[in-house]
Amino acid sequence: MSEIKVERLTKRFNETAALDAVSLDFAAGSFTALLGPSGCGKTTMLRLIAGFEAPSQGRVLFGDELMADPQRQVPPEARGVGVVFQSYALWPHMDVAENVAYPLKARHVKRGEIAGRVGAVLDIVGLNGFESRRIEELSGGQRQRVALARCLVADAKIILFDEPLANLDMHLRSSMVDAFRDIHRRTGATIVYVTHDQAEALALADRVAIMSRGKVLQAAAPQEVYRAPANATVAGIVGRGSIVGGTVIDHAEETATVDIAGHRLVARSAGTSAGPVKILLRPEALRISPEGMPATVLDSVYRGPVHEVRLALPMPGRGPGPGPGQELLIDSTEAVAVGQSVNVAVSDAWIIPGA
Repeated sequence: MSEIKVERLTKRFNETAALDAVSLDFAAGSFTALLGPSGCGKTTMLRLIAGFEAPSQGRVLFGDELMADPQRQVPPEARGVGVVFQSYALWPHMDVAENVAYPLKARHVKRGEIAGRVGAVLDIVGLNGFESRRIEELSGGQRQRVALARCLVADAKIILFDEPLANLDMHLRSSMVDAFRDIHRRTGATIVYVTHDQAEALALADRVAIMSRGKVLQAAAPQEVYRAPANATVAGIVGRGSIVGGTVIDHAEETATVDIAGHRLVARSAGTSAGPVKILLRPEALRISPEGMPATVLDSVYRGPVHEVRLALPMPGRGPGPGPGQELLIDSTEAVAVGQSVNVAVSDAWIIPGA
């Protein structure tokens, strides 16, 4: 019952398709992050799964049970789904225990059982002893934990998160990421997590679905999405990096020899043929070295542990000096001067499919 399937799911608002024929399975017990810029359709998909919106086309299933299609809509309260919103959606006139107990009271659970279940979930989210606190007395992170406890007390097998950490500061976001990971391990719930923060998505999820303009561009493990983005759009959404032009000189099944600005190196490939390609170079795969790809320092910003350095590649046939448009981003432990000529060693590169 906790498996979710969306099949050719479409949602239109007037003439605009917020979600465009998306098919995606969420395995029971999985943690999937929907990642993408504002307006990409991720929150619309969440609302369709929750039952807050009805599909224009396609359908939503929990296991083999139909939850929604254009003709039928199971109401949200009958889906057994917990939702944690960005705004927390807590009752300000109730204390912590009363907020958490609300779903149980709505189901007419016996009073003696309610206290035990509320105490158990508050212990899980780290709020044991906070039962009588008023909502206005809590920090943002504590309020988010109350909202999560309210989902857990109802024994929801599916939990949907809609940008839950967007209103928290950096320190609280980090602690709540740890809390969400722990909750997933403890409960085994199927979790769908909407975010525009790639660090959250990569740290939390066992699968990341990259969305743009109402479509899913890639759905894979975080490591695969980061190391082998399916196209240039995904490469631009996930992680830092530079997309540079090159030419395939020779190729095998999973690698190819490429020329970038007159320098040859081996890149990973999903299968390509000779000719022009776009290549993704991540900062951590690049280092300033006595030998390697020639470049000129354009800018350097101190980021604490490293200097974030922007480099220009030479234009083929022009010799030393920066060329137009071809730039690299690199993390350097050593300070470098603007205008300095350096060489860059490359330990990993990915040929972007179809780019």
